[in-house]
Amino acid sequence: MPRQCLTAGIVSCLIMFFACQAALGADPKRVLIIDSFGRDFAPWNEYAKRFRADLDREWSEPIDLYETSLAIPRFSDEKESEFKESQFTDYLLSLFVDRRLDLIVTIGAPAAQFAQRNRAKLFPNTPLLLGILEKRRVPPASLTASDTVLAASVDHVAVVENILRVRPKTTHVAVVIGNSPIEKYWLGQLQEAFQSFRGRVAFTWFNELSFADMVKRVEALPPRSAVYFFLLAVDAAGVPHEEQKALARLNAVSKSPIFSFSDSFLGHGIVGGPLLSVQDYSRQTANIAVRLLRGEAASDLRMPPVGLSTPKFDWREMQRWGIPESRLPPGSEIYFRDPTAWELYRLQILGIVAALLAQAALIGWLMYEIGRRQRAEIQSRSAMAELTYMDRRASAEQRSAALAHEINQPLAGIATRASAALRWLRMEKPDLEKAQTALESIVAASLRASDIIASVRAMFKKEPSERVPTDINQIILTVLSIVSVELQQHGVDIQTKLNEHLPTVLGDKVQLQQVVLNLVMNAVEAMQSVQARVLKVQTDQTNPGMVRVSLEDTGTGIDPSNLDRVFKPFFTTKANGMGMGLVICRSIIENHDGRIWVSPRTNGGSIFQFELPASVTQH
Repeated sequence: MPRQCLTAGIVSCLIMFFACQAALGADPKRVLIIDSFGRDFAPWNEYAKRFRADLDREWSEPIDLYETSLAIPRFSDEKESEFKESQFTDYLLSLFVDRRLDLIVTIGAPAAQFAQRNRAKLFPNTPLLLGILEKRRVPPASLTASDTVLAASVDHVAVVENILRVRPKTTHVAVVIGNSPIEKYWLGQLQEAFQSFRGRVAFTWFNELSFADMVKRVEALPPRSAVYFFLLAVDAAGVPHEEQKALARLNAVSKSPIFSFSDSFLGHGIVGGPLLSVQDYSRQTANIAVRLLRGEAASDLRMPPVGLSTPKFDWREMQRWGIPESRLPPGSEIYFRDPTAWELYRLQILGIVAALLAQAALIGWLMYEIGRRQRAEIQSRSAMAELTYMDRRASAEQRSAALAHEINQPLAGIATRASAALRWLRMEKPDLEKAQTALESIVAASLRASDIIASVRAMFKKEPSERVPTDINQIILTVLSIVSVELQQHGVDIQTKLNEHLPTVLGDKVQLQQVVLNLVMNAVEAMQSVQARVLKVQTDQTNPGMVRVSLEDTGTGIDPSNLDRVFKPFFTTKANGMGMGLVICRSIIENHDGRIWVSPRTNGGSIFQFELPASVTQH
């Protein structure tokens, strides 16, 4: 029993394997599409394009698609048409002599009638699907067992009724129709159908006009006219036309609205109405083609005609011709309408309104916060100004002895020279020349003492800042003169290299003196524990419009891990330091639109540098 099951299993696997191999090696289905006029002629090209897309979507297996154009209906001469048809038949026979076709699909009535006339000669047993044609063009008795048709039923009377509905004052309709054999057939059909409008509407027929004359006639139509664009394959001059281009040309010059029966023209110049749907018609045609390819008998597929679909209208043409929505048939669909802002952006508008309300609340809260922050900033600036002043006061107290020494020197000189001048004046013969020289020295010494006092007062007084063009070199020299005694006491060798051609900077002299003073005294303190105490002060212009000051000391230097922290509040390496000196320096420099930084010196020590924008650019 197990051996029998194993054998059966092997046989089943072999059957499935060979079936798969047969399926993989099977020839694709071959389908021939015959167009009536060509792939560039509307509306048939629209139907053919959608049919190909629908067939490709619904048929998942390989398919070999051939498409050719009959084009014979574009010739008005009957003998020439017969000759061309014979040649076309021979061409198809030679093309498929060694190829078996699985399905033939015709697009339009001329292609359908050609296939029926030559069926016995061409492909007698191949299923034939006649599509995209009016039901009157293929009588049921003409169908064989291998034929099926999906025809359309176009109610042209309903098209004219639609014209009168949306344009009730219309009294004249111009019918655009060509002069090929198929168009001559339809001319008779339309003239017979429109007899019911006698007395209501006058019709003008363009079948005997060239297209150029049609354009002129459309342009000159009388008031209360409309145009029915029916079919324009070949005009009376024998010139074939692509209908959408012809429609666009007529629409450009027309002073009357244009109507048609196919939605392939919707969006190209027609107003609209009950229209034959290209999408629905081509989809149903593709569905029948798939059923035939799957083996269903053509004789079992007798489908009802496809009628006009839901009325469709072009909003732009409605606006152009003043057609209100109230005149449209119930259930009409409007295309190409410019939607209102509310229709387009309803959710966005609601979102914007909600956002505006939220923003209003947020703005109110922000205004409160901004006011609170401004008050805090004012308090902070006041505190910083007070701290800066206190820093200067502390510097004054620390340097009181040095300042007293600086002032005592000119005062002592004044006293000495005054005594000498008195002695020379009391002599029996007063030495006026020596007395004058002594008095001049007294004046010079008093002026020097006055300058020292003025400089110190300016530096340590508490008044609003004033920015003026300032010589940065003079700032440095003034500070160095103030601290000269302390520099001597600590054995600091001052080396200056000041660029004499620097432009001035726009700044507050007192505040800039404070920056230089703080940096100099920091350098002095950093060099207390080293033997070689050298402080290099340099000024130069590194970039156009920027003045740089550099103070390089030979002190103990700054730990690299602390380089980013030295300008932070309360950071200090001094035993009794507050950590605010460099913070004040940075605040002053940044308020002058400059920048300050520190970097380690190669052989120990630090280099503090700051840059300030020049008030006058040198050229």
